[in-house]
Amino acid sequence: MLGYDATGTGLALLPAAVVIGAVSLGVSARLNARFGERAVLIAGLVLLAAMFALLARVPVDGRYLPDVFPVMLLAGGFGLVLPALTALGMSAARAEDAGLASGLFNTTQELGMAFGVAVLSTLAAARTAGRVALGDDRASALTSGFHAAFAVGAGLVLVAAGLAYALLRPRTTKRADAPALVG
Repeated sequence: MLGYDATGTGLALLPAAVVIGAVSLGVSARLNARFGERAVLIAGLVLLAAMFALLARVPVDGRYLPDVFPVMLLAGGFGLVLPALTALGMSAARAEDAGLASGLFNTTQELGMAFGVAVLSTLAAARTAGRVALGDDRASALTSGFHAAFAVGAGLVLVAAGLAYALLRPRTTKRADAPALVG
């Protein structure tokens, strides 16, 4: 909608990649150790729901700095979610089963993302086609399609946060690999 070419689009998305990398590599391990994977996972999911909800509100004549750039910063939720999910997914694997568990975890993660993108893209395309059939201009119809997909995505991520809250037990004992506080 902003008329960027491939390079411009890549540069516009660069802040999201930087924030995800910085959070994933820089702070997620410390947060996981301090608060537990469950809490970090839920916090990351809430950030992602906010990101999707904001994307569902970007106007057809939106601009990068006020409308899109703040959303790129919320993408840091991915940097919280992915390490926490990996730790949770591997936590019950015995050493001799770690390779198999890792492969199953990664395959499930990749299939889930592909399925999610396929469903949300189909929803966006159907909504766009429906709005074009009703006489909306292409830009408005396309924005409406994206709004629908992002709104559904926000709802699904909130459901995931609710499930994580309800189904994952909070950490109640100090982990063996957590540093002991001396004092």
